[in-house]
Amino acid sequence: MNIDWAALSSVFGVSLGVTVALVGLFTLGIVALSKRDAATSAATASAGSAPAAARTGAYACFALCAAAVAYGIYLIVA
Repeated sequence: MNIDWAALSSVFGVSLGVTVALVGLFTLGIVALSKRDAATSAATASAGSAPAAARTGAYACFALCAAAVAYGIYLIVA
């Protein structure tokens, strides 16, 4: 049995990098939603665009996460 260590380390590195990026992106979405909730509940949030921008950013992060997962499933199935 012969193991191609270069290919194995390449797959490990790419999967580790994508996992860290995906978790970071999802975390940014959660933080943006919590900032939106804090801004809407605070009495000093007079600017109406800040909660909308935070919500839009959070939804964009979640959409990118869903796209990355869908692409991964596509790569496995195809």
